[in-house]
Amino acid sequence: MSNDTMTKLIQKQKHFYSTGATRPYEERLRQLKRLKGALVAYEKQIISALKQDLNKSELESFSTEIGIVYEELSFTVKHLHSWMKPKKAKTALTHIGSKGRIIPEPYGTALIIAPWNYPYQLAVSPLIGAIAAGNTVVLKPSELSPATSALLAEILESLFDEEYVAVVQGGPEVSQELLDQAVDYIFFTGSVHVGKIVMQAAAKRLIPLTLELGGKSPCIVHADAPLKLTAQRLVFGKFTNAGQTCIAPDYLLVHRSVKNELIAHTREAVAEFYGAEPLSNAAYGRIVSERHFRRLASFLQDGNILFGGQTAPDRLVIEPTLMDQVTWDTPVMQEEIFGPILPVLEYDHIQEAIDMINERPKPLALYLFTKEPEIEEMVVGSVSYGGGCINDTLMHIATPHLPFGGVGESGMGAYHGRGSFDTFTHYKSVLKQTNLFDIKFRYPSSKNGLKIMRKLMKP
Repeated sequence: MSNDTMTKLIQKQKHFYSTGATRPYEERLRQLKRLKGALVAYEKQIISALKQDLNKSELESFSTEIGIVYEELSFTVKHLHSWMKPKKAKTALTHIGSKGRIIPEPYGTALIIAPWNYPYQLAVSPLIGAIAAGNTVVLKPSELSPATSALLAEILESLFDEEYVAVVQGGPEVSQELLDQAVDYIFFTGSVHVGKIVMQAAAKRLIPLTLELGGKSPCIVHADAPLKLTAQRLVFGKFTNAGQTCIAPDYLLVHRSVKNELIAHTREAVAEFYGAEPLSNAAYGRIVSERHFRRLASFLQDGNILFGGQTAPDRLVIEPTLMDQVTWDTPVMQEEIFGPILPVLEYDHIQEAIDMINERPKPLALYLFTKEPEIEEMVVGSVSYGGGCINDTLMHIATPHLPFGGVGESGMGAYHGRGSFDTFTHYKSVLKQTNLFDIKFRYPSSKNGLKIMRKLMKP
């Protein structure tokens, strides 16, 4: 699609938005229900596409992608009417006689750029929010997950005219051309590096945006944690989707006194979940591309392999791997891993772990395993991160009751549930003044204006 064609597409969407067709509650609800019906009808094809792109099992596809989208849709349909209602605002003493309202309105035309690691969920979840908020949408799925991207295009093109929801496929050059367009909102999920490019493009036109990025998310295992259960939840969080999860534990900070026992339980959990030979497990995920595989394989030289470390280059598969004897200067600790490799570091006092995290960019997620409320409060109160779990991993992303997003280099803005509606909504403040009387003391001619204002607006 040429730049000129994209410009015409955006103009077409802006014109359609200007007709007001996307804004009535009944229409938003109808479109969300139509979307849900289509996604249910295409469920088998979605599972097949995810298998083609990332070798995801049916269980993993449903639990981490399809089921989350169903929950998001149901939650949005249930609450949309209340979210759309204008809210009354209190009247200040200086504004006697007036009435204030806060009115939710759509931004207009939203651009959603989705990633490849959860190519279905991370495309459709923000789409739900954008439609619910009353916007038109241009969706750019990832070229690295071609089967899922093509299927999304097929589904959405069968449901919507392109003036309402359009799918634009292609590589980075297509994303750049889209970023050159005068859209009204940008929602991007991807790497920190590309996120900076997106933000620069948005800044040129002062376009508001949400960035869902990543970073090195820590997992702290304190001395009192129930180690067998902790290991199972750690393995689930790290090796789901072969570690290609933006909120996967990126490195492990374990209390020195329980390190060896935790590693033993982690090895057992890997064998329980993926078998003695994970490379031969048909349900274990693969790395998305040869380039990403080579990058991850190079990290295997950065430390002492505790277990795992075997690869199948012809199938782009890497075993679940734990390694220690790494430092913050080794390559595996210099960037987000985004694969099935987990470096292990030790600490003796919880403050050491807190200091190590706080000396680095704010992570997207943090996980803490402990039974001590004091340790929990110390970590939660001392470390800034997007979101996370106590005594679990990943699960905070799967509830529509919790907004999901990053902070600092891990992103800005949040979505899921009410958060998705809010993200794609501008809240417009309106003050309606009475004509029955006038507030004279505000005028320059008022003799006692300053005295009255000081009394009403005193510190």
